[in-house]
Amino acid sequence: MSIVGIDIGGTFTDLAGFADGGIVTSKCLTVAADPTVGAAQALRLAGCGLSALAEIVHGSTIAINTVLEKSGARTALLTTRGFRDVYAIGRGNRPDAFNLFFHRPRPLVPRELTFELAERMNAAGEVLLPIEAGAVDALGRKLTSLGIEAVAVCFLHAYANPAHEIAAGNLLRAHFPHLFVTLSHEILREAREYERTSTTVLNAYIGPRVGSYLAGFERFARKQRFAGSISIMRSNGGTMSIARARREPVAMMESGPVAGMIGAGALANLLGIPQAIGFDMGGTTAKCALLAAGVPPIAEGYVIGDRFTGQPMQLPVVDIVEVGAGGGSLAWRDAAGGLHVGPQSAGADPGPACYGRGGIAPTVSDADLLLGRLNGERFLGGRMRLDVAAARSAVERLGDTLGLSPTATALGINAIADGAMALAVRAVSLERGIDPRDTTLIAFGGAGPLHAIAIARELSIPRVVVPRLPGNFSAIGMLMAQWRQDLVRTLIGPLGAIPPADATRAFAELRSAGEEALRAEHLLAGCFEFAADLRYRGQEHAIPISVAGAQELTTSSEGARARFHGEHTARYGHAAPEEAIEVVNVRLVVSAPRAHDAVAAWLAQPWTASEAVPEDARAVVFGEVEQPLQARILWRLSIAAGTELSGPVVIEEPNSTILIGPGDRLRIGDSGHLVVTLNPSGCAA
Repeated sequence: MSIVGIDIGGTFTDLAGFADGGIVTSKCLTVAADPTVGAAQALRLAGCGLSALAEIVHGSTIAINTVLEKSGARTALLTTRGFRDVYAIGRGNRPDAFNLFFHRPRPLVPRELTFELAERMNAAGEVLLPIEAGAVDALGRKLTSLGIEAVAVCFLHAYANPAHEIAAGNLLRAHFPHLFVTLSHEILREAREYERTSTTVLNAYIGPRVGSYLAGFERFARKQRFAGSISIMRSNGGTMSIARARREPVAMMESGPVAGMIGAGALANLLGIPQAIGFDMGGTTAKCALLAAGVPPIAEGYVIGDRFTGQPMQLPVVDIVEVGAGGGSLAWRDAAGGLHVGPQSAGADPGPACYGRGGIAPTVSDADLLLGRLNGERFLGGRMRLDVAAARSAVERLGDTLGLSPTATALGINAIADGAMALAVRAVSLERGIDPRDTTLIAFGGAGPLHAIAIARELSIPRVVVPRLPGNFSAIGMLMAQWRQDLVRTLIGPLGAIPPADATRAFAELRSAGEEALRAEHLLAGCFEFAADLRYRGQEHAIPISVAGAQELTTSSEGARARFHGEHTARYGHAAPEEAIEVVNVRLVVSAPRAHDAVAAWLAQPWTASEAVPEDARAVVFGEVEQPLQARILWRLSIAAGTELSGPVVIEEPNSTILIGPGDRLRIGDSGHLVVTLNPSGCAA
């Protein structure tokens, strides 16, 4: 075994390992108190000895959960004198105009822990007021007396010249080593003072907790005589070393969810699907992303939590929409008698009532079991038996408060969860100007294939693809992710009239930083891709456009202009060729391949049925409470390539279940991926 991906989620820990052209997988419950316990169990189940591995790729929800739970470190913010309230004021817009209870994002650092230092740079990076070492030292002693654990340093115009941040950081790190110090220019060298401050604070706030978690994960690996490298999934769809992840934990906010979208993009390319929507439903949340030509889009701005009141983060992130709807999402009744599902989750402990671990509240999984869609004897390949009586009791208690039968309540729970997930799919398609009818839904995750058909039918998506090993597909995606580092420098001026010396210097700085990042990761070579953020003069936000080098911003800008007009038309339906174009930032993406080609080749390998399991049948509730349908029950590993079926069918496999509605057509592709063509007149599943 050469490489494994370990995805630790809120409910399950998934593992996928690749060696000698084959994949091994395992899935087990996450142990919230010590996630390495679940990782160790997953390794045992897969027969993976850590001593034989060359690399571990790991994704986790620890970073984003720290923010959402408000369980980060006691953090202080150091900023330029006179700019103490930038972080608290934020932006002056009111995006949720009709919400009487709207509030701006609440800072993670209170005002009394925001401190000013007498220093000043101008926007050109010239020193107006030098920083005093004595003032920094005195402030460090004060922070220690206040019990501060982490410090975010964000000085005005540090993106142009970080000298003062470097001086303050060197002193704090040398004299106060117990502090986790984050300097804004080390995380983000880009204008926009509020977003840069928020991103820096986020890194400091989560740093101690995430660093402790990563140190524990590394100790666990080394105790198992692992001598290889540990890579951490980044939110941008790439990976980084565990050492960099400790310094820049903010870069792993969405480290788990993005991996599945990498795999979905590879599958879309394999099957020749020009526009796909990746849909991943696990135990706690459901995630989706639009995939154009197999590439998930990258967003430069991201909000952690509610999009109106959450914490802004100005780093590249795969553009994913996430909702609190998973197999473990709790169903509940509000004071007015309305039925709701999520966002609270039963997690792994106690988990849904059907897990038999003490849970008593009904969940989506309990509803699925009660409707006959899940097989309690085959869950996790038969390693975990589900308690039908406990699920019925939990759903029945809720149904009694609603005046509904257990079956009707279960069907209502499913309908509400599916509706919430359909809105998320709508957000990455219709809200991006894409007609869902022109896309294919690629469904994975433990619960994704169970609910995908209903969601596709809701949005008139004509086709659903379920890959091989869908329950472990995010971990498989980790094996395909490249090492990646995103770098940015602010460079403002008219396109075609940027001073050549300024453009050349910005590109040289980026290339030098990229080469240094490769050396730090012990990588011999990488791919360098430059881009420039362009906008029409007067616009607020810019669009990144690929450029070959500095000359495209100075003397040879025709190609960049044409590409910008074309991209503006593609995004917004119009362009303004007569308007002046402005450069805002220059960017560099440095990447280095891993096992992508080898795992992609595995996705394309011919499928051969490997287990002879007899067909079964059982009653499954689809659209009518009192009229369950007899559905064929098939074991996926027993179905040969080229097989065509018509629903109702339930296809079971060790770590997932696929539900095919009445009249829907299914074909097993040559590589074993399931392709479902929906019956336009079929009932909702």
